[in-house]
Amino acid sequence: MKSQYPEIQGGGSLILAWQIRNKHVLVIGGGEVAAGRIVNVLNADAKVTVVSPRSGLNDEVAYRVDQKQVELRDRKFEPSDLEGVDMVLCAVDDPEASTQIYKLCKEKRIAANIADVPPECDFYFGSVHRDGPLQIMVSTNGNGPKLANIVRRQIADTLPHNIGAAVQRVGILRKKLRKVAPAIEEGPKRMQWMSKVCEQWTLDELCEMTEEDMEELLGFYKPGTVPSLDAVRLGEADGAYDGPFLI
Repeated sequence: MKSQYPEIQGGGSLILAWQIRNKHVLVIGGGEVAAGRIVNVLNADAKVTVVSPRSGLNDEVAYRVDQKQVELRDRKFEPSDLEGVDMVLCAVDDPEASTQIYKLCKEKRIAANIADVPPECDFYFGSVHRDGPLQIMVSTNGNGPKLANIVRRQIADTLPHNIGAAVQRVGILRKKLRKVAPAIEEGPKRMQWMSKVCEQWTLDELCEMTEEDMEELLGFYKPGTVPSLDAVRLGEADGAYDGPFLI
């Protein structure tokens, strides 16, 4: 008899959106792989320190240093570099040194990624598509990074051109809604109402939604209705709530 619950498929990773804003990330190495890692963590607003002799930096990493986007320690790695670090990204062509760095990270309980050595990684980097606030990651759990890149491009090619802008407008509306209905007990209703907006409005309509449209639309939150964009702009939608918000 088939179970009504999802079947467990072992061997996967827990894919999360890791918030590392203002966290201290240590990148060991200054080559092409390090350059890619640096872009990833800078996009997440991390504070980045690179440990590598300046002579070993490729052009892109050198640019990040010169632009003061990252701090450079112009020398080889030392254990003291791990003090105060939240994450370590190791990208050096020295397997023995990489293993020693990973062991030190484990002792200090610092999450680490050792490039191209899956068994010595607490997490993997996937292939990411970015469109404004929208991020889509494809991971092969270390089996085939190039294949992940191919799958990511195929997925990106199927997305509407305006999906990123639509996500951004929905985010603004959601923040406004939290101000209108801040109470914790309103959480389920907020989620249900926002779901209705996303389901009933097209991506084009979400992109076109102005600040004025949002303010008008929020008037329909209390009765729990979602009028069309045209109705919002014409002020003809049924169920409008004209009184003060007393949540």
